[in-house]
Amino acid sequence: MHPEYEVLDWRRRSYFGDFAYLPGPLKFMIEIKGYGPHVQEMDRQKYCNELNRELFIQTLGFRIISFAYDDVSDRPELCQYLLQSLLNRYRVQQQPVQRTVMAESEIIRYALSSSRQSISPKEISLHFQIDYRTSVKMLRALCSKGWLLPIHSGSGQRIHRYELAKNSVDYFT
Repeated sequence: MHPEYEVLDWRRRSYFGDFAYLPGPLKFMIEIKGYGPHVQEMDRQKYCNELNRELFIQTLGFRIISFAYDDVSDRPELCQYLLQSLLNRYRVQQQPVQRTVMAESEIIRYALSSSRQSISPKEISLHFQIDYRTSVKMLRALCSKGWLLPIHSGSGQRIHRYELAKNSVDYFT
């Protein structure tokens, strides 16, 4: 954590962020808003400059995290919780993740983003560039776990498509 972290803005003027957190290639700028005379004296032009400055800092690869001064002062536990929740999204899990679990997660993500109500093994095979039989095997595995439901053909003997189970949609939304 680096306090008063200096960054040059698009006008080549120094800007000092309240804190910078730089864990490897990730860059976070933590701002505390609503404190000091510069906030009380802010007019529309200064407000526009502030927004442009924040956007420019984002173009440099920083993710800006803003807190209200009153929250930092009066509810620090809330700020700490929110900051930890955000940063946890970028942490690697301690346990190794199996390739099949990652592949299944991507299939569910694909099904959620699909414009159709259902997905087929052929679509999965083409999208993920895997063998057709592998896609069928993975879709069946997701059915057995309750994430997908098979859609039977007209005679009910063959399965050509799969749809998300209702409980799986609730998990992701």
